[in-house]
Amino acid sequence: MRGLITGSFLLLWMALGCYLTPAHAEYDIERNKLVDHISADLQDIAGLDAQVGPTQATLEAMRRVPRHEFVSEHYRVNAYRDQPLPIGHGQTISQPFIVALMTALLEVKPGDRVLEIGTGSGYQAAVLADMETTVYTIEIIKPLAEQARERLARLGFQDVQTRLGDGYYGWEEHAPYDAIIVTAAASHIPQPLVKQLKPGGKMIIPVGGRFLTQHLVLVEKDADGTTRLRQILPVRFVPLTGGH
Repeated sequence: MRGLITGSFLLLWMALGCYLTPAHAEYDIERNKLVDHISADLQDIAGLDAQVGPTQATLEAMRRVPRHEFVSEHYRVNAYRDQPLPIGHGQTISQPFIVALMTALLEVKPGDRVLEIGTGSGYQAAVLADMETTVYTIEIIKPLAEQARERLARLGFQDVQTRLGDGYYGWEEHAPYDAIIVTAAASHIPQPLVKQLKPGGKMIIPVGGRFLTQHLVLVEKDADGTTRLRQILPVRFVPLTGGH
């Protein structure tokens, strides 16, 4: 009888496996193809700019983090295309190439503390957390903040702390940060964020107006507190909202 029960369980498991596995396997295949494509694009940029930084850890994290979990079912068919996608409330989940580039430019290491301005869907925070950093992320739109908090917890990203608020002012309680990433375009570089960046740290931020040219800017803070700015490439982000 025990053998019959075990055999029946095996047949049931195989039947369920045949039903469930293809979708997950397809996502894995699509995700790996996307990351391979991004890797080639990053190598092209690295050939032009030696300071893009190492990308392997970033790419491996993006191979592991399931982007399709961070978009609605309506858009999951496009989850592994290299394009931004709507997440509601006039916001988007960033293009995967831009996520990879911004993350690589920060050159984070395991154990680093990272501040993210603009949680959105939570995908960028998940990529950073997968790289063994502690992430503090702020979202000003309440429904997005609540959805991201639930999603990150459900997917097991324990090293992400979320907060509802105006990201312009940062999160002083946990400063200083080894790295800061801003995922919406600001008209200028917020000084509260510069202040909360650790000496030797880096901040990546799109700068420009809604109808003006925006540039991805890398802010590097020297040991003496002075900052150096470097424009990376033109970009297009939704605007940073809030009091400023």
